[in-house]
Amino acid sequence: MAEIGRSIVKMNVDELINLLNKALADEWLAYYQYWIGAKVVKGPMKDAVISELDLHATEELTHANLLVTRIVQLGGTPVLTPEDWLKITNCGYDVPSDPYVEEILNQNIKGEQCAIRTYSSLLDITREGDPVTYDIILQILADEVEHEEDLVSLKEDMDLMLARRK
Repeated sequence: MAEIGRSIVKMNVDELINLLNKALADEWLAYYQYWIGAKVVKGPMKDAVISELDLHATEELTHANLLVTRIVQLGGTPVLTPEDWLKITNCGYDVPSDPYVEEILNQNIKGEQCAIRTYSSLLDITREGDPVTYDIILQILADEVEHEEDLVSLKEDMDLMLARRK
């Protein structure tokens, strides 16, 4: 099956698998960053932020599943260890050592902006070379743009609320 999946790709499949594994590492780290952030966050609008972080964590896990499926279809091996996630990540991981809601939101906005850049680049790379991966990346990118918008809106709401209290 992987041979058929590879045969439609008009680009270096091994390089594509490498790029998809880097994105997979990003998704696992984003999942954990959202998940743990939802557990430790403190401050105004905490409940709304927890709800959004939990939703985003679930969606990042869905992205990881899409990427793993495509890597396997291409005959590749998904990144197998959490240690490797930090070695190959595009976007890194921001430890939520300051659990204040604004800091958690800023960290996750930064992560989404990196994800948007990463997936935009993958779109360019796969546009002509791999229509299946292109479609998957387009779907993930749409989610990442929505995530950034959701987080920025929460931060703006919080800022307005705090400004009115002054």
